[in-house]
Amino acid sequence: MRPSLLDPLFAPVTALDGVGTKLADLLSNIVPGDVSGRDLRVGDLLFVLPHSLVDRRNRPGIANAPEGAIVTLELTVGRHHPSPPGRKNVPYRVFAFDETGEIALTFFHARSSWLEKQLPEGGRVLVSGRMEWFNGRASMVHPDFIVPAEEANTLPMLEPVYPLTAGLSPKVLRRAIAQALERLPTLPEWQDRAFLEKNHMPPFAEALARLHAPEDPEDSTPENPFWRRLAYDEFLAGQLSLALVRAKVKRMSGRPLAGDGRFETKIRAALPYSLTRGQEEAVRDIHADLDRPERMVRLLQGDVGAGKTVVALLAMARAAEAGAQSALMAPTEILARQHFATIAPLAEAAGLTAAVLTGREKGKERERILAEIASGNVDFIIGTHALFQESVKFHDLGLSVIDEQHRFGVHQRLAITAKGNAPDMLVMTATPIPRTLVLSAFGDMDVSRLTEKPAGRQPIRTVTLPMERLGDLVERIRKALSEGQKTYWICPLVEESEELPLTSAEDRFESLHKVFGSAVGLVHGRMKAAEKDEAMRAFKAGETRLLVGTTVVEVGVDVPDATIIVIEHAERFGLAQLHQLRGRVGRGAQASSCVLLYKGPLGQTATRRLEVMRETEDGFIIAEEDLKLRGEGDLLGTKQSGTPGFRVARIEVHTDLLEAARDDARLILSKDPELETPRGEALRTLLYLFGRDEAVRLLRAG
Repeated sequence: MRPSLLDPLFAPVTALDGVGTKLADLLSNIVPGDVSGRDLRVGDLLFVLPHSLVDRRNRPGIANAPEGAIVTLELTVGRHHPSPPGRKNVPYRVFAFDETGEIALTFFHARSSWLEKQLPEGGRVLVSGRMEWFNGRASMVHPDFIVPAEEANTLPMLEPVYPLTAGLSPKVLRRAIAQALERLPTLPEWQDRAFLEKNHMPPFAEALARLHAPEDPEDSTPENPFWRRLAYDEFLAGQLSLALVRAKVKRMSGRPLAGDGRFETKIRAALPYSLTRGQEEAVRDIHADLDRPERMVRLLQGDVGAGKTVVALLAMARAAEAGAQSALMAPTEILARQHFATIAPLAEAAGLTAAVLTGREKGKERERILAEIASGNVDFIIGTHALFQESVKFHDLGLSVIDEQHRFGVHQRLAITAKGNAPDMLVMTATPIPRTLVLSAFGDMDVSRLTEKPAGRQPIRTVTLPMERLGDLVERIRKALSEGQKTYWICPLVEESEELPLTSAEDRFESLHKVFGSAVGLVHGRMKAAEKDEAMRAFKAGETRLLVGTTVVEVGVDVPDATIIVIEHAERFGLAQLHQLRGRVGRGAQASSCVLLYKGPLGQTATRRLEVMRETEDGFIIAEEDLKLRGEGDLLGTKQSGTPGFRVARIEVHTDLLEAARDDARLILSKDPELETPRGEALRTLLYLFGRDEAVRLLRAG
């Protein structure tokens, strides 16, 4: 049960004075984090933090006030110049002065009675607003504040500036946030006091109050101790929640999958190469996990072409030695079939059987495969998420391997866990994820990283080319094709769009077909699965030598003799995606190149992206740069997928706190797994406060 203490914060935001459903809708546009699917609550407003401050302490006097600056002036009101009758478009002016000069306070569509009350002739007032100069005359249009001189202390000297949306005024938002702060109950302290003292962090309520009512310009920066306190609270809530998922997954009693190496030895003998040092280390880690009775939950990170599939295959061989089946789930059908093409012959060499199951297997063929899986005749089952539908019954599923983890969230991980007798789980990703994000999104997993490329892989030369040199590029490709090379040409769109002035894959295919004839193929996401497979097969077999496509070729497609990739409108792609696409070449023994074709002029971010691509091939460096350029929400796809982005924390600023939160969460749960001590109870409050209710439910579910 949620602590009743939190009820005032969980009340609908419409319980606040002056907040109706229309205003609630506007507020939901600016509230950070994911509140889709539920009503906005009072507590959500606490985390709408100011992004900057207006400093009204600057009092230079009229004559010394610079153009465009926000200033505060102490004035004597001189005379009023109302708009002439019937001429509403002429502003109402009030002339005022100080010892340095005169200023016109200018108002459009103002009521004269209101202005006479606010600015009585001869009265002394403080006004604050933006300074303007016309032909040597000072003016201030609609001052932000006007107060009598004797009430100077009511003027906010440092005014927080909040994010806004059309139709929402700063005044209305400030009033709503102030009411939410008034409803904040006295909460128990959930943080370790020694940690707070060491890091000069204030209590939760004090930190919130100070960010909303700043006393110093530094108070609006994420580096200040008030902001850091709230960021640490949010990280701890996230890490506790992941640690509880992890504990739940481990509690679903695993079993040791110990093997004698007989299948592994045969597979290694059938490989045309030996494993890299990183692959050997990952295999050792995984075998050690499989030997234990607790469940394995491990993330295997490796750049494109770092050899993750082979590591997974050796793990699957170990499960087969222990008499269990393994399932490998890929995000797309193309990828599932490619994994099958790699794994099936190696499995056969070891005397094991593999089957593929995607949405395409129908009727009798599908029934036959399902029967083989249920009877235990198949050792390795490879497929898409179709593997985890109700109709698929495993004989004895011991290991689940999930490829491209970022496409599946924590909840899907738990759903897969429900299949089989709590199988061990190995999760693979070729999207290099910065360490900080691994902690925040996969804190419930152990991590192995493959950092070197397998032997024989060639470096990829990356060049940038403006669109104006398209003719030169086509000539260069003509030469490459005549030498027997293969080329990818990637476009951002499938077909022409009225909104975006970009060349589509279909247009580019038409124009290149005129030059190269039947040597050109086309593949994109709107084609039927069989058509896509046929286009890939023809390219792989060399029937076509230039494949025009969209990013459908991004993940895992393997054509070792493709040596050139052209990415058209490269400025439209994110860094991670450019890096994934580039990894389609450089997979064989020949030198490869990547051409980033761009249309200028380029913005600052796009320029930096293309620079990074030229400077390095290291996916982890690229991921860290991507994080700096884009922030964590885009990187994990959480903007689309609904996994919680952070409300307060800024990963690029607060990395040190994230690591501390992970260690703290693990320590807490090792001492108090059910959160029953006084601090444990306080931490439950924290979980609710940051919307991690599902973690509290895991506690109750045992």
